[in-house]
Amino acid sequence: MANILNVKQGVLDALRNIGLNLYERKLWVALLSKGSATAGELADISNVPRSRCYDVLESLADKGFVIIQPSKPMRYVAIKPKEALEKAKKRLLQRTEEMIKRIDNLAASEIIKELEKIYVEGIRIVRPEDFSGALRGRDAYLEQIETMLENAKKSAKFLLTEQALQEIYEKKLKVFEKASKAGIQIKIAAPITKKAEQIVKELKKYAQIRDISNVEHVNKLLSRVCSIDGRHILLSLTDDIKTKPNEDIAFWAQSNHAAGEFFEPIFDLIWEKGKEV
Repeated sequence: MANILNVKQGVLDALRNIGLNLYERKLWVALLSKGSATAGELADISNVPRSRCYDVLESLADKGFVIIQPSKPMRYVAIKPKEALEKAKKRLLQRTEEMIKRIDNLAASEIIKELEKIYVEGIRIVRPEDFSGALRGRDAYLEQIETMLENAKKSAKFLLTEQALQEIYEKKLKVFEKASKAGIQIKIAAPITKKAEQIVKELKKYAQIRDISNVEHVNKLLSRVCSIDGRHILLSLTDDIKTKPNEDIAFWAQSNHAAGEFFEPIFDLIWEKGKEV
């Protein structure tokens, strides 16, 4: 009898990366080793508590990884891994499309007006310091940049590392294009090396860029900071080279003081000392 403990950790890690929780990973691998089994049999070889096996196996069936046989006792049948992954992908796409449709329907309905009204009325009693929050993960940081640019009225100023410049180019170039076409004045100050020349060439279509590689003391203090309209600030609290993307931490705030009175004057000084690319 195969035992889940004999499975390489890399296998379980790979399954975690596609969204299976610990019990789902253990039970699916255990079922693959048996082909067909009862919940009790799978509990014995997976080290998953028997009381949890039924709901976890039902979850796996719902995702397309397992087939349930309505027998007594109930049995579970493994699907060939490649076929299971294809099934899971199709079901995920179907659910995503259904959710997008529901969101679009809500956005086009009268209900959105009620929600906007609630927000506008609520905003009047919210303290300025409540318009802030921490963001965890590189994706959340980049998504916040997108949101801020989409809501920008006049200007956006970015102080970036070379790594951040590359990520913006790879993942958010379309957002910068859209903001530029909407008349937003975008300025980016970052250290520029030869390997970033193509990135700069593309970004220059939508933003003014200055190389700050030789600006005294700046590289020692360099982080990822952006200000929108002198009202919103997004500040990275972690090193984007040394920190894993999922452990990245950033802080956002709606604050005229932090964005307009504190950061933007510093940015303007750095900008003036930077070199046009």
